[in-house]
Amino acid sequence: MKVGFYGHVRQYHNLKDDLDRAISEVLESGSFVSGPVGKRFEGELAEYAGMSGAAGVNSGTDALWLAMKALDIGPGDEVITTTNTFFATAEAIWIAGATAVFVDSRPDTHNIDPSKIEEAITPKTKAIIPVHLYGQCAEMDKIAAIAKKHQLMVIEDNAQAIDAHGDTFKVGELSDAVGTSFIIQKNLGTFGDGGAVLSNNAEVISTVKRLRNHGSAARSKHSFGFNSRLDEIHAAVLSVKLKHITEWSDQRRAVAAKYDAGLADSGLVLPTALPGYRHVYHLYVVETPVGKRNALLEFLQAQGIDAKCHYDIAIHEQEGYPWGREARIVGSMANSEHNAATCISLPMFPELTDAEVAYTVEQVLAWCGQNL
Repeated sequence: MKVGFYGHVRQYHNLKDDLDRAISEVLESGSFVSGPVGKRFEGELAEYAGMSGAAGVNSGTDALWLAMKALDIGPGDEVITTTNTFFATAEAIWIAGATAVFVDSRPDTHNIDPSKIEEAITPKTKAIIPVHLYGQCAEMDKIAAIAKKHQLMVIEDNAQAIDAHGDTFKVGELSDAVGTSFIIQKNLGTFGDGGAVLSNNAEVISTVKRLRNHGSAARSKHSFGFNSRLDEIHAAVLSVKLKHITEWSDQRRAVAAKYDAGLADSGLVLPTALPGYRHVYHLYVVETPVGKRNALLEFLQAQGIDAKCHYDIAIHEQEGYPWGREARIVGSMANSEHNAATCISLPMFPELTDAEVAYTVEQVLAWCGQNL
């Protein structure tokens, strides 16, 4: 049996009529950029998230650094985040011209460790960027309390956790802005790339909308800006898919529950879902003992299971770090480094069949029985 890592084609076929119709309507309209479909999707996204505004941009990376620009974060400022994430989180800080300050992650959730943040704060610190990694929210109540104490801004990197929340907070409620990604492999993904900034601060949204369009708020009137617009076809695709995101999250959680049950005695470290949090499992990441990861990965791939590694080189361990950019590491990065050396992502998408999940569990257990 072959088990793919992504369900893009299955998802397309499940929604084919609606998606084809939505794309065709854009093509027939002749309006492909900055048109009514994009405006409609921004409203739908903001309403879904329970936030006052959203601005579509061309990637999750742009969403983060344009949010920073809108919040006047730039050269001379420091922004605290973690190295156990996709490179774009740090890259966005550098594009904005600020200094990236790295602290370690928690050993269980692999999200930023709030207990490490205060020791990294200096008079230059202006913001914190927590990443909601693998589909589980960082501890925003603790992070927001630290930010309030030190008069810092918070920008949430929510590229992986749309539909996730805590029992006492929702994404965006305790921050100044949220950046999200719509690249195809995300839980809400278009057929290509895209992103959005969400905020309850109307000025942030209006500034991002101006910056994404060459500094223009009205035709032929410009200030300095950039080219980072979410086009109409992507917006149409996302509008169709947004209606299904809660259902898909529930399906991901059901797949995760099957993995949890089947692998409970495997000897691997399974994902931690914090009590009081809705984990939406963008990724289902297990950890092997040190030195065993590559052997399991190769075994699974040989059995037709397209397992992968995500963030298997922490940002501060990337070749050439910090690439001539301003960066600072505070304390040990042991947890981030351990996760990078031991992580494997098993197939995870809403359309996985019971047979595919059972086969994946069977093969993981077969390897573990011989090697752990």
